[in-house]
Amino acid sequence: MKNLFPTLATLVVLFGQLGFGSALQGAEPPQPNIMVFLVDDMGMMDTSVPFLTDEAGEPKRYPLNDYYRTPSMERLAKQGIRFNQFYAMSVCSPTRISIMTGQNAARHRATNWINPWQNNAGPQGPPDWNWEGLKTGEVTLPGILRKQGYHTIHVGKGHFGPEETDGADPANLGFDVNIAGRSIGAPGSYYGEQNYGAGTKRAKSAVPHLEKYHGTKTFLSEALTIEAKAAVSETVKTEKPFYLYFAHYAVHAPFESDPRFADHYKDSGKPAPAQAFATLVEGMDKSLGDMLDYFEEIGVAENTLIFFLGDNGSDAPLGDQHEVACAAPLRGKKGAHYEGGMRVPFIAAWAKADPENAWQKKLPIAAGAIQGQVANVTDLFPTLLGLVGEKAPDSHAVDGSRLDALLTGKSDSSRPEQFLMHYPHAPHRSNYFTVWRDGDWKVIYHALPKVPTTGGFIQFEGGHYQLFNLADDPFEQTNLADSLPSELKRMMAGMIASLEKTHAVYPVDESGKPLQPVLP
Repeated sequence: MKNLFPTLATLVVLFGQLGFGSALQGAEPPQPNIMVFLVDDMGMMDTSVPFLTDEAGEPKRYPLNDYYRTPSMERLAKQGIRFNQFYAMSVCSPTRISIMTGQNAARHRATNWINPWQNNAGPQGPPDWNWEGLKTGEVTLPGILRKQGYHTIHVGKGHFGPEETDGADPANLGFDVNIAGRSIGAPGSYYGEQNYGAGTKRAKSAVPHLEKYHGTKTFLSEALTIEAKAAVSETVKTEKPFYLYFAHYAVHAPFESDPRFADHYKDSGKPAPAQAFATLVEGMDKSLGDMLDYFEEIGVAENTLIFFLGDNGSDAPLGDQHEVACAAPLRGKKGAHYEGGMRVPFIAAWAKADPENAWQKKLPIAAGAIQGQVANVTDLFPTLLGLVGEKAPDSHAVDGSRLDALLTGKSDSSRPEQFLMHYPHAPHRSNYFTVWRDGDWKVIYHALPKVPTTGGFIQFEGGHYQLFNLADDPFEQTNLADSLPSELKRMMAGMIASLEKTHAVYPVDESGKPLQPVLP
């Protein structure tokens, strides 16, 4: 006999639409819902939320914080915790695969952004790097969560593998649903009037699956948000928990102005590309707020965990990558070996605070707090699996550590204050480099102290080595490599050990011999 009574999940949606979502807040799913909200090319200064702090640990505003408008990020930071030393790989595909696997890029070997159409190891790049990215059957976060009963949803940018490989379609990698994800790293266009690139000179990079919006004025960030809400709604009706990986194409180039926000920046005095970039930031932020509102509307906010982050440092069109213009006061930008290339915004929060909620009791997240301890993108994998009582197979190495203690606002002395960023490629903004962070110290090793470009050679500061104390010199102005040889040697020994542990691959010399880091 057909069941004539609506399911609990259907009632949740119905009551939410009628404004009574809170009436069902006691109906908790067997697992928490999860949204990883990933922004492309967003550095930690591309926001009105101050992530940097003063000597007393209080948030400190800088001019860029007053240029950008991100009220939804402010809302999320107020009800959760933000990290001011959170690291990602300095280019996109390595970070995205690290989130999926919990592995450092040196280990999974997708150490460069993945060109969808040709192997971009670069001259003297490692011949055995992982250009093909993720493959069917490999251990991934959504794959494990799906086995735990989650409905796994991918919305937005994929960039896990090149065209005509498994990784080109996120549905091959553990996601039940793939909306708009493929091999590309940037959209053909953000404009619905331009069919998101289809039929234009950038048709090769057209965003898929959004034909219903073609010819309309629906900006790409908005189309993705509408689709994400619809996918969540369908999942809630099934009474399954959802894992939503919402990866915006924004704020990656092309810097096309979002007309909804253009007036906010027209009198800023900044060049047109910088104004367009700011509109992309604000459009992404509106999407975040819309998702938070929707979770409340359908009555699932108390059971929904949010991780907000960027995938690499800022690419704001405000200055040369070795200057501080785009990430001021941080040095460098996307692709760089400096902090502006690797430090990203990270905010964790429950979509709606409820101290009586069972899941929030299990993972109590500090409200309005700033966490100063070092963490990185590989930590999401073990944290989320630990929350739902799962772990990776023993055969799958995990480089990340759980964030549980840090999310409560406490320090965790058991966590190493370390981060490895390995980029054995060229040509790019910073070529053939490895970074090792250990405590307050940071060392940069350049496999080739001079890198050829079309205009001659880049001569890296300090030749092979750069050494900074980030506690005393957070903006990396004083290279201590020559003046502190014993500290340099200690840091290089730590870097070499970490590279060996992760079985890293290296650029090669003219004879094909690996150019491994050497002690000074």
